Amino acid sequence: MSTSAPRHRQSLLEAAIQALPVGVVVHDERGLCILANDAARALGSRAIDDLSASAFDSPDAAIIAEIGDFVVEAQAQAVATEADTYTLTTLTDVTHHHDMQRDLIARAFIDALTGLPNRTMFEQSIEELIVGAGPDDRFALAFIDLDNFKHINDYYSHAAGDALLRKVADRIRGTLRPSDMLARIGGDEFVLLLSPVADRDATLASVLDISDRLKQPFFIDDHEIFASASMGLSLFPEHGTTYEILRRQADNAMYRVKGGVKGGVSVFEETMSHAATARMAVEQRLRLAIRDRCFCCAFQPKVDMRTHAVMGVEVLLRWRDELGMIQAPGDFIELAIELGLINEITLQVLTETVQTMPDIDEVFGPDVTVSLNIAAKQACDVPFMSAFCDALGATGMARRFVLELTEEAFFTKGSFQREVLPRIRAIGARVSIDDFGVGYSSLAALAEITADELKIDRSFITDIDKRPRSQIVLKAIESLGMALGMSVVAEGVETFEEVAYLLGATQIRCAQGYYYAKPQLIEQIRQGEQRMSVPRTSQSRGSDFRSPSLLRRA
Repeated sequence: MSTSAPRHRQSLLEAAIQALPVGVVVHDERGLCILANDAARALGSRAIDDLSASAFDSPDAAIIAEIGDFVVEAQAQAVATEADTYTLTTLTDVTHHHDMQRDLIARAFIDALTGLPNRTMFEQSIEELIVGAGPDDRFALAFIDLDNFKHINDYYSHAAGDALLRKVADRIRGTLRPSDMLARIGGDEFVLLLSPVADRDATLASVLDISDRLKQPFFIDDHEIFASASMGLSLFPEHGTTYEILRRQADNAMYRVKGGVKGGVSVFEETMSHAATARMAVEQRLRLAIRDRCFCCAFQPKVDMRTHAVMGVEVLLRWRDELGMIQAPGDFIELAIELGLINEITLQVLTETVQTMPDIDEVFGPDVTVSLNIAAKQACDVPFMSAFCDALGATGMARRFVLELTEEAFFTKGSFQREVLPRIRAIGARVSIDDFGVGYSSLAALAEITADELKIDRSFITDIDKRPRSQIVLKAIESLGMALGMSVVAEGVETFEEVAYLLGATQIRCAQGYYYAKPQLIEQIRQGEQRMSVPRTSQSRGSDFRSPSLLRRA
């Protein structure tokens, strides 16, 4: 055999070692490095010397360490030859794998928007705290829900909404101790752990301080944005000894605030559990009512005050409960909106209204308009409104319909006027601004709205003959509405004095209210049970009703 063959194999072996993507380092018995390939040198001298030595001290385990910008895994083993024993260490760059693991952990436990712990991490932390709690340990949970966050999102943009969430997180975090924890559990909801706490009053004071801080303005994209949060507080162990119970009690307390004056703080009380149970019962009944199509429609006319002609009718939702009793929407409509059930209810109302059109024509006249109420949340829901407009257009009666929306629907960042309103116009339906004057309204904002009808809220109409300041505001709204080509309707007209003032001091012709008619079901009207109000003084408001013959079909 040629002597060049061993030299060739040795050269090939050395070239192969140098070409390996894994670092290879060989130390002799004295610890001197006698071989390091290119991949090992790329990781630096620390990897070659210190990490290799650490790996040799733990030959049965992989050693992982951060070396500069790299995360390196080292594993050593002894290699014996006839003459000596060496240590062979492999160095593997696992930076990418390590980054992926860290990213997966972050996604599992950290909220990407705020950098706060997420629901999973928070729950685990509370459960560990409970397991390790001693007999004298006390802590508190506070549920924090931003008020009217959707309106901020819609009006200022989603980017501004995200910025607000980050600033809220920073503002709360700035008040906390190292032992406290703030987490974002989704949307505009946060949950706060205060641990340890001394007593109820001191804990409530701390949370009230956070509440006050959140009411200070936030400066985002050159806007001064005012926000607030409703907070509910529960205490361990008084209000529960598991995370789930404490969470539910804090949630109940928070909903107590939402149902009253938003932006406040409430500590859990036992009566709140009863309220939550009652609310759950209503929710279940509401879902069954949707399934069994238990909703029906009442109708209230819009009347020309000069001629008593019925110009239109408003369709008002009613719930026929398990006992056959008719319930007004005040007890359930907000819950339906909150639970996302209102869309199905609205479609059922549309179906029943269309089926009732022959009766509407017979009772009120074939030319009256028919007004349907659309919640602001629905109005900005483009997929729902597209489906609703398609369903209304398919009836062939869309030109008879007026969609009544509250002001807030118009003041979003263009989603209604830009995307939804053209669909309504395309099928021939009209649009009304309902309850104008009590929401987001300003006369400047009114000039930006494209609508066909303006309904002035009853708060401006009640006792209008006795309230000079309301008279001035009413006149301004009326003038601008008419100048913009909107027909104006006075809502909530109940007394002869109110009618007399409207006829004598304004150009408003159309009114709606108990002075002319209660909302009634069609079958009640057909059975002659509807009685219209007779002329009366303000002292007799709501007492008696006039004959249907005093109203006439348009």
